[in-house]
Amino acid sequence: MRVFAFVLLFGVLGGDCFVRAEVGSYLRRDEEWFRSEEGRSVTRNVLGWQTAEGSWPKNVDTTKSPKKEGKGTFDNGATVGELRLLARAYSATKEQAALEGFLKGLDAILKAQYASGGWPQSYPPGDGYARHITFNDGTMVRLMKFVREVAEKGEFGFVDEERRAKAGRAFERGVACIVKAQVRVEGELTAWCAQHDAVTLEPRSARAYELVSLSGAESVGVVDLLMSVERPSREVIAAVEGAVAWLEAVKIMGMREVKVDGDKKLVRDEKAPALWARFYEIGTNRPIFCGRDGVKKYSMEEIEAERRNGYAWYGNWGEGLPAKYERWRKRVNDQMPNTKYPGRE
Repeated sequence: MRVFAFVLLFGVLGGDCFVRAEVGSYLRRDEEWFRSEEGRSVTRNVLGWQTAEGSWPKNVDTTKSPKKEGKGTFDNGATVGELRLLARAYSATKEQAALEGFLKGLDAILKAQYASGGWPQSYPPGDGYARHITFNDGTMVRLMKFVREVAEKGEFGFVDEERRAKAGRAFERGVACIVKAQVRVEGELTAWCAQHDAVTLEPRSARAYELVSLSGAESVGVVDLLMSVERPSREVIAAVEGAVAWLEAVKIMGMREVKVDGDKKLVRDEKAPALWARFYEIGTNRPIFCGRDGVKKYSMEEIEAERRNGYAWYGNWGEGLPAKYERWRKRVNDQMPNTKYPGRE
């Protein structure tokens, strides 16, 4: 994925929501700004970029005057950020155009959800890898957190009861999909691939350098979402326990990623925080890497410099998870003190 500017409003990669910096900067403005001429102009621009299907294109500044119509997507923070901005704009101005644009976008998200409960990277999904259920870069997690917020009212209290009910059901179906899609190895729950089949829920590859694997980045965001479920079922609890145990087992200690003359390398550093590889081979848990030739390698140094330096192969994605997990376990224990569940049995 190309690197674009994002503002991190609700988490980290593998966490909650990425919103493009251009949109995110305006989300921090007050209602008076949204009623100003500048605010109304930005809102008009955002509406001008909305596609016929109701979504927005990625990798463009949708707060500027539209130059051409792009393909709508949920990738790279597109669509959810624009909908948050339109919600703020409508709350401040009560302009019908902002409301209609918001509802059209919300309807697009609800319509895009598969019968299996997952979301594609874009809608209509087409025939390429974008048709797969997409955890990559937090796409499905971001959509699920958004529809849950809509269902719970808050700043989305202007949404009609029927749509809010649909949004709540969409979240529940998404949770069920995540639980079913979790990969088992020799009967043990592990984590998730960055993409899964929309029907069978099996792991799927995407671009040539994104092979079928277990994701050390995206899985952190998925388990973080599951831990936010207010009253988790036994299945959700089992999914969390399995994923946290897997992430603990595959973390890399004593190594740090550095750049030497502009080239990424791993060097030994006993004081370095834990690292996770972006992709792990299913069954062996060995980190895997791949260039544009699609050939699996077991060392980052073996792939071409362009892909080695142009992709996030390692990260500290799971660093904050242990503390969150301990808080989650205490909450679950307090909620269900006499219930047996995985991890307590």
